[in-house]
Amino acid sequence: MERRSIARFGTTLALGILAAALTALPVYAGGDWNDQQIAWKSYQDGLALAKKEHKPICLIFYTEWCPHCRNYSGVFHDAKVVEQSKEFVMVRLDRDKNGELSKKYAPDGEYIPRTYFLTADGVLDPEIHAPRPQYKYFYDEMQPGGVLSGMEQALKKMKQG
Repeated sequence: MERRSIARFGTTLALGILAAALTALPVYAGGDWNDQQIAWKSYQDGLALAKKEHKPICLIFYTEWCPHCRNYSGVFHDAKVVEQSKEFVMVRLDRDKNGELSKKYAPDGEYIPRTYFLTADGVLDPEIHAPRPQYKYFYDEMQPGGVLSGMEQALKKMKQG
């Protein structure tokens, strides 16, 4: 009888911890990409602005129906990401509505979400990606550290070159 009580307590505790962790994560219904603080541009406007201001481009492909994209949108509410975004031309494209561009920027597939860092001339830098062997352009959808690392790398290369 005592073992069952301990097991039940352990299960209840684990479920309580999981529930607390999940409620601590921000949930942005429908994918709120923080349009109020991030100056998202269209692809064409983004390319023109990047050339004019000599800024790197952060290009993101997503879809409205993707739960990973919805999670990833929350990363763009992080204060550090918002601050870093000011050093970039931020472009966000719905893959379903921009099929040709999605194919153009798909060195390892058309999965979503995908985040690329481009030069001011719109050239993909294949060396800046998430630290994984496949789905290289899929950054951590729950924590800002991955995309912040990519942003830092892109800015460093821009200053060097």
